[in-house]
Amino acid sequence: MLNNKADTIEEYIRKRLEQNASGQIELKRTALADEISCAPSQISYVLSTRFTTERGFVVESRRGLGGYIRIALIPQQLDQKQILFNDIVNEIDSRTPFAEIKSMIDFLLKGNLITRREAELIAQMSANLYKSEAAEQISAEERAKLIRSIFVTLSKIT
Repeated sequence: MLNNKADTIEEYIRKRLEQNASGQIELKRTALADEISCAPSQISYVLSTRFTTERGFVVESRRGLGGYIRIALIPQQLDQKQILFNDIVNEIDSRTPFAEIKSMIDFLLKGNLITRREAELIAQMSANLYKSEAAEQISAEERAKLIRSIFVTLSKIT
């Protein structure tokens, strides 16, 4: 028997993951809260405490009207560096400001996951995509795609 709502939410999510061959599910926070009869904040709590990287999960969450929660089992062959790079790639979209990209680069550099040279190259290329005359000629989505591709490449060679 389940002890509390958190256990109920966890069991529901785990069953859905087991039923999906890809090892990944996408849920709507409010729809899930309605189905389980709980507050959306309870779902957030369960995700942040029971579906962590250390426990073998990657959780991506977007709030708002088009919001969703994507939960995936981490394949055993991925190491922590690849997971970190994947998280960074998933955070970059057309609305990501340059300051956040710079912060990601600094984080990787301080963690010794990239070299100073790599950091400078990524920062310069990103700055050019945001601030140069050429930046006016590409869409924000294309800029995000280019920056994500750099981090994907780094994840494969680091």
